[in-house]
Amino acid sequence: MEQNMNSIFEKAQQALDTAKKLTTKDRKSLKSSTFCGPGRYFPVPDCQHVATAKAFLGRSKFSQSTKQKIAACINRKAKQLGCSGDKKAKASENEFPKYVELSAEQKKLYSSDIFESTKKLVEESINNPDMDLDFDFVQIEDAVD
Repeated sequence: MEQNMNSIFEKAQQALDTAKKLTTKDRKSLKSSTFCGPGRYFPVPDCQHVATAKAFLGRSKFSQSTKQKIAACINRKAKQLGCSGDKKAKASENEFPKYVELSAEQKKLYSSDIFESTKKLVEESINNPDMDLDFDFVQIEDAVD
């Protein structure tokens, strides 16, 4: 029983060690083949880093063709490492919404005094969670009309 517990603790410690954040020294000691991106980006020495690489691929500023190559590499490494999970890395362009021009009505609303005061109130309430929000709805309705 004690040997079994020691084995479990050893495996848990190994999992923690491999899941830790790579230091600069650790990154430099990795082989070039451990990386999926150009310039030693997207290190994938273990399954935890495979998951991280998948999550951050869409945020990278590489070209679409480079993202596709990185995604293929990440998926190949995941298979080699025996990482579980059905989700494959994708080189999607639609990770973040594109810039949208505001309409004249939206610009007018966003530049209004009521919007500015509401924005300040929300920011203040975020910085002070215990703040008591006391709205004067009559004043707000008058400002909107």
